[in-house]
Amino acid sequence: MFGNDMMKKLQEMQKQVEATKERLNNIKIEGSSSSIVVEVNGNGVITDIKGGEGMEREELLDHVVIAANKALDQANKTKELEMAQSAKGLLPGM
Repeated sequence: MFGNDMMKKLQEMQKQVEATKERLNNIKIEGSSSSIVVEVNGNGVITDIKGGEGMEREELLDHVVIAANKALDQANKTKELEMAQSAKGLLPGM
């Protein structure tokens, strides 16, 4: 079904994807709202939450959600770009 050349390309693409995921683990992205800063890595994993001193609980939670969503949105965009770069040239039409 697949020729030897296609299998090699698929294996190379898998290696590229794994290397990209590892690289994304080291990218730090921040989203903020008011005095809250949420840090995520390029794979969309929250790594730190800072700030919020003196805020009431409800206000704090609202700003954490807003900041986290901003950071995660940016992480998703970064991941899409990185994955597209890793596949570039390996598959036709990419």
